[in-house]
Amino acid sequence: MSRLDVDTLTQLAARALRSAGASRLQASATAAALVRADATGLPSHGVSRVPMYVAHLRRDRVDGRAVPAVRRQQSSAVLVDAGSGFAFPACMLAVAEAMERARATGVGVAAVTNSHHFGAAAIHLDAVAAAGMVGLALGNSPAAMPAWGGRKPLFGTNPIAAAFPRRGAPPVVIDLSLSEVARGKIMVAAKQGKPIPLGWALDEEGRPTTDAKAALRGSMLPAGGVKGAMLALMVELLVVSLAGAQFGAEADSFFEDEGNRPRIGQLFLVLDPAAFGGDEVYYGRVEALLAAMLADPGTRLPGARRQATEAEAAAQGIEVPDVLLAELQALAGEGMK
Repeated sequence: MSRLDVDTLTQLAARALRSAGASRLQASATAAALVRADATGLPSHGVSRVPMYVAHLRRDRVDGRAVPAVRRQQSSAVLVDAGSGFAFPACMLAVAEAMERARATGVGVAAVTNSHHFGAAAIHLDAVAAAGMVGLALGNSPAAMPAWGGRKPLFGTNPIAAAFPRRGAPPVVIDLSLSEVARGKIMVAAKQGKPIPLGWALDEEGRPTTDAKAALRGSMLPAGGVKGAMLALMVELLVVSLAGAQFGAEADSFFEDEGNRPRIGQLFLVLDPAAFGGDEVYYGRVEALLAAMLADPGTRLPGARRQATEAEAAAQGIEVPDVLLAELQALAGEGMK
């Protein structure tokens, strides 16, 4: 295991993406988001994804030269087209547009279409919380979970996230996929040859399995049973119907090198507390609830662990498995295109 500082790891990931044909915009935004996931303790959404992204670039599953653009806009709403590029530059544009509209009208909504994997959902909300606004992020993904009662994967793990700013303290950050666990955790287990717990996934025949590779060929189980399945349906409909993106079942798996351009979607909602009950009401109510939570021994605030992990990463660097580091270095050493 090697330890790299945040800047060094970000530059290495960006060079690997650039070597495979990504533009400076696409590579830098993507590398920064992946390293941020590693820094917050989410290696399944971190630079371990770079080899997968490189394969997608080489096989034209993603357009490394895409420039995201606003396609439609009206008052508080905007549609951003990712142009089949990586999701991160398009999501940055979408969030900035939603924030601008929220400042003007109190509410800003941005949908992203023709997109790709958008990583750890909450990372996209950093700027929203820093600006003193509430943010929500939703995204669909290639089919991994069946509809409730079915066996065939239809919905993605469809992550959702929310960020609630505080005064003089880090925001409350909630980030979860609607499967029992994020599919990236199963991907990591499969690469390491490790079993997964029962209750995470089914094999191709619809049987519970502890075999990570069989789980990747099968389907994920929703968090909370039927309730998780219904939430996944809600996200799928919101993201796809508003953005005009592809359903998860229309997008080939991210974990395969070959396949189509996924063209999935994301949705960001930004709310300015000043436009509702007012900042004083908002912050007062938030702190009252958080104080009640923390008064109960054993509780902790959502996002607190990730914030502590990120502070440690900033000071001490990020641990990267030596095999992965060697792979990143090889990918980065192929020469710029």
